Formats: sequence, structure tokens, C-alpha cells
Amino acid sequence: MSILSGILMVLSFPYTGSLTPLVFISWIPLLTVEHTISFNRYRSSKVFIHALIAFFIYNIGATWWVYYASGIGAAMAIILNSIFMALVFQLFHIAKKNLGNREGFLSLILFWISFEYIHYHWELSWPWLHLGNVFSTQPSWVQWYSITGVHGGTLWVLLVNVLLFQYLNKLNTKRIQKKKTVLHALLPLSVIIVPIVLSLAVYYTYEEYGKEVEVVVVQPNIDPYNEKFEDPVEDQINKLWKLAESRITRNTALLVAPETALSQGFYEEDAPFTESVRLLTEHKKKKGLPAILIGASTARLYEREHSRASRPMAGGPGFVEYYNTSMLINETNDLSFLHKSLLVPGVEIIPFSDILPFLEQLSIDNGGTTGSLGTEKSPEIMKSADITLAPMICYESVCGEMLAAQCRKGAEIVCVITNDGWWKDTPGYKQHMSFSRLRAIESRRCVARSANTGISCIIDQKGDILKKTEWWEPAAIRATLKQNNEITFYSKYATLMWKPVLFVSLGLVLFSCYKWLKSRHL
Repeated sequence: MSILSGILMVLSFPYTGSLTPLVFISWIPLLTVEHTISFNRYRSSKVFIHALIAFFIYNIGATWWVYYASGIGAAMAIILNSIFMALVFQLFHIAKKNLGNREGFLSLILFWISFEYIHYHWELSWPWLHLGNVFSTQPSWVQWYSITGVHGGTLWVLLVNVLLFQYLNKLNTKRIQKKKTVLHALLPLSVIIVPIVLSLAVYYTYEEYGKEVEVVVVQPNIDPYNEKFEDPVEDQINKLWKLAESRITRNTALLVAPETALSQGFYEEDAPFTESVRLLTEHKKKKGLPAILIGASTARLYEREHSRASRPMAGGPGFVEYYNTSMLINETNDLSFLHKSLLVPGVEIIPFSDILPFLEQLSIDNGGTTGSLGTEKSPEIMKSADITLAPMICYESVCGEMLAAQCRKGAEIVCVITNDGWWKDTPGYKQHMSFSRLRAIESRRCVARSANTGISCIIDQKGDILKKTEWWEPAAIRATLKQNNEITFYSKYATLMWKPVLFVSLGLVLFSCYKWLKSRHL
């Protein structure tokens, strides 16, 4: 049964099956295991073991492709995440055992949402497998994410599974009369159907809002393993620009190029004199293009240690800090830089290395700079004369709370720049692309996504893909987006609306411990 739960979770997840409806029954076998262990009063550790089996299958089945970027990184992510998930399920079992069935099932939902919330806010962040992400291939089902965000999807999945489990358990124990079987089934079925019906009503009546702006997205398709850090910079810039020119018109307001498209690292103070930036600016002047957003590997010098990412300069005074950067060249060729805020654990940040500095030696080399990178203190936006945008670099596009903060600061469209070629032709880059559809719904912002090797795409405010490229092909696409300045309920309250769940969960844990201690003394 534990194995079955893991398989159902994998099959329901985007592009490892994409059989989305299976998510509504995927937890029932595991809940049955927990019920059997509780009913027969087996030792509680059995729950953890069976949960670990289910979640290990889920993690390895949905994210095995991380192996292509790093075998060690994949093993650590899969093992640790499986353990974390199993521990949360074990907490549910303890709460149910000490507080009762109703409070126990409530605790499962609250504990899991709390886990996902924490899993975004600490240095081992890995929100890829949040349950609400499963609906990224079904945007018409979850238009209400503009109110709840992805955690609302998690609530939906768990609530349906719990209600269906309770219904099936009552059938199995003959606690439901045959003539009332259908009547009792109405509650779990309505919890599935009503949100979908409401979402479809919004989906088919929603009208995009905002001033129109023309954007061109480039996919240069430079092999990150064999070309990106070896081929001459001039050749890479010329390739990028040749693709862009095939789509640029006199109405184009923004050209979007992928993460680290400028692979030649440079100090931001010297950017105008750097070969890659100079070549890009020259092309821009010839074409009369208003603005370019492009990814770069940059660095800054500091007289004193600026953050945990600061490194002493070799052979001289001062410190240097490296960044994964969004660079905007505006209509007057002025440069502005924003640094990636949410870093990939093990590659761009070494978790807890501020406490244990020697951990920096364990960083994974994915090409370019290794070790912890510098970040912005908070998510920021970028502006040109025609556009106010939220730049999101790679992993950042998995996190709705970050985009919500950017929308509150005035972002009117979203630009995702990424390089998913490290994962080769696997479900990874497809999943990553589909998550941007959820960001569009949560914020009601159009998304222009530029991926080095694909999939690059244009996504509207309903989460529909309007245009997209193929995988591993040089390409450029042009589209007219609408700049929306209205703030959704989720964007406005994203940092507040789910925090109370943490406190309620903590209260349930403490009360469960109190009940357990009390029973031991009786």
C-alpha cells in the first residue's frame, strides 16, 4: 500500500505521468496503512517506515532528473526530502493517536501546509514537490490560486484524500447503510467538483487587463556542458542577436534572453567596458531596441565583508562577491542589476555555512562560480520607459510568495530567465516551465519565459501558454503582453495568509505532547 501511494503520487505529478485526477486518491493507501497500524496498536515507528517508502518513491519518481546536474545533489535532495515528508506524516500519526481521529486528520492538513511553508523559508528550500504544483498542467482547474496560492491546492488535495478515505473506511466497516451510500459520497465528490466548477467559471469569463506591450523572447540553445563556457563570447552574442532580429519589430519594447546568457563573468563596475556587454549594446543601438533583459554572471568589490558570500580578494585587500544576475539595458543604454534572491541549495548556496564555514568546500560545480552566491535583501523589480517587470531567475519561478512581493512593488509583467539544459531531455525542464503557469494565475501577470535550451514560452494571465518553442532548438518568439497593475488577493496577503497555520500546528504538536505525557502518568 505504501508503494502504491508513492506510485500514484508520481503518476499524478506533471510530466512523470500528468494523470492529475490520481492525486485525489494518492494518499488513501498510505492513510490505510496508518489506520491499520493504529487499529492493531503496532509500534508507531512502523508509520515512519511506510511513509518513508511512499515518499521516497514520490521524490525519486518525480525528481530523478536532478541526477544529470549532480548525482550527489540528487541523492541528497531525494533522501532528505523523503525523510522530512515522512517525519511530517509521523507527526500526524502521533497527533491522531493522542487527540483523536477528527483532530488528527485536521493536523495532517495543517502540518503539511506548515511543512511546505517552512520548506520555502529556510536554506534547504525545495518547494518543487509542493502538492499544489500538481495542477500546473491544469490551469483551468485552479483559477482560485489568485486567492490562495499553491498552498490552497495542497489543502484541496489533502482534504479530498481524507474525506474519501473516511468514506471508504466507513463502507468497509459497514457503518454506512446501503441505501445511504450515494448520499455519504456527496461530500467528498462535491469537494472535488465545486472548486473545479468555480474555477472554470472564472477561466471562461476572465478578461485580461492592462496596457499592451510587445516582447521578444530568445532561446539561443547553447549547450551548457560543451559550449557555454568554452565558445567565444562574440559567437554567442552574435547567435543570440541573429535570432532576435528575426522577430524584432519597431514596436518591440523588450528583448528577453536567458539566465547567464552573458557567460563571461565581469565586475558590475566595469560592465560597460566588458566585451559581451559592449557587443550587446552595439547591436541594440543599430536596431534601436528600447530595452534588453539578460542573465549574467557578475561580481562586486567591497572594502569590508558584505555578507556570508563575501570572499577575500586573492593577493590584495578587500572582498569580492559573486552573483547570478538579471541585467537590464534600458532605452538610454543605462545598466541596472538585480541579483537572484532564492538560491539553489548545494549549488548556489551552501546551507548553514554561515554557522559551519567548512561546508563551503562541499559546493557542487555546475559550471562557472561555485560556493554561496550573494543575494538581494528582498525581491525587487526593474523598470524601463515602457515596462515595469519582475525578473525571476530559474529556481525563483517556483515560488509564488517572491512574485507576490514583486507585484506589491509595482511589477506588471513577469520575465523568467533560466537555463534548464543541465537536466537534459527529462521531465525537469517541462515541470519547471509548467510552474510558471501557476505564477501567472496567482499574480494575474503575463509571463515571458526565456530558457537557454527550452522550453521558452509566453503565458497569459489565466496560465494558458500562448506561444512556445521546442526543446533544444534555437528559436525566438514574439508576442503582445498586457501589463497588469492590479494586485490579486494572494499577491497582497501572501506573506500573512498562511502564517496562522504555523501557530495552530505548533499548538497541536504541544497539545499532543501534553496528552501523551498525561497518559504516561495515569
